[in-house]
Amino acid sequence: MDLALREGLQVLGASRSDERHPVLRPYRDNANLARFRFERIDLNHDLERLLDLIDDFRPDGIVDFAGQGMVAPSWEAPEQWYQTNIVAKVRLHKALVERPFVRAYVRISTPEVYGDQEGPLLESAPMCPSTPYAVSHAAIDMSLMAFHRHYAMPVILARFANFYGSGQQLYRIVPRAALCALEAGRLTLDGGGNSVRAFIHGRDVAAAVMAVLRQGKFGETYHFSTDEFVTIRRLVEMVANPAGVAVSSFCVDGPERPGKDAAYVMDTGKAQRELGWSPKVDLSTGLKETYDWVAGSLDVLRTLPQQYVHRA
Repeated sequence: MDLALREGLQVLGASRSDERHPVLRPYRDNANLARFRFERIDLNHDLERLLDLIDDFRPDGIVDFAGQGMVAPSWEAPEQWYQTNIVAKVRLHKALVERPFVRAYVRISTPEVYGDQEGPLLESAPMCPSTPYAVSHAAIDMSLMAFHRHYAMPVILARFANFYGSGQQLYRIVPRAALCALEAGRLTLDGGGNSVRAFIHGRDVAAAVMAVLRQGKFGETYHFSTDEFVTIRRLVEMVANPAGVAVSSFCVDGPERPGKDAAYVMDTGKAQRELGWSPKVDLSTGLKETYDWVAGSLDVLRTLPQQYVHRA
């Protein structure tokens, strides 16, 4: 959103959560902040209000980051993930096909829909989700493509490696690791932190979203990732390095998360060829920048919730 505002766009943001504390808003000092409007809306209960806002705002494009997140808790109440990520979304999508002023709908998806497959994966790889969370994302992706075929809904799917960067929610692995390293906290690594992941910086995510909005082809899927793959344990080591503390001093090994996939390796050639996109922020630079944000905001961050709180 910071990038969209800097480019002079009008932006309407909607979330079922309150707008975050200013320290968690990378856009808070944006010179065009007056172009942003935030509304607190729960898609499960406030669809008509959301549609009224859309009718009033008349956006050219919608970028859908919304959904019930977090993988492990999805095993405890999968019906909640299916309600929010599938049923509520389908109701929204059915209403949007009647609003032709929406000229692009970009759905931010996840490589978890592919499950535990060997990569590099092309966009045509079969879906084989391993968790209720991933099932809900695969289902809504398929539903959107059906809407594209039947209604000519201007759908584009974008699947991203793990996000990180300044302003991220504190329960996510990168800011959480920095906080634990600085505050002598305790961080549990699922399965000892041996899963392999790629991490993509927020600025590269923003550039990718803008590229998809402007150049993406309807009915297509694009992958966005770096080619730097690390284990979660190695990632935590890199985050903690500026603090001068060993991972062993604040990390403990925990059991593996049910249904956790070993790795997601996506081929990004299509995004590079068709959209001219490539990541600009290398992992070491981005992690140091995020650590510096945590360290420089520590007095405020330590007063904010640092654990994920599940909301039905």
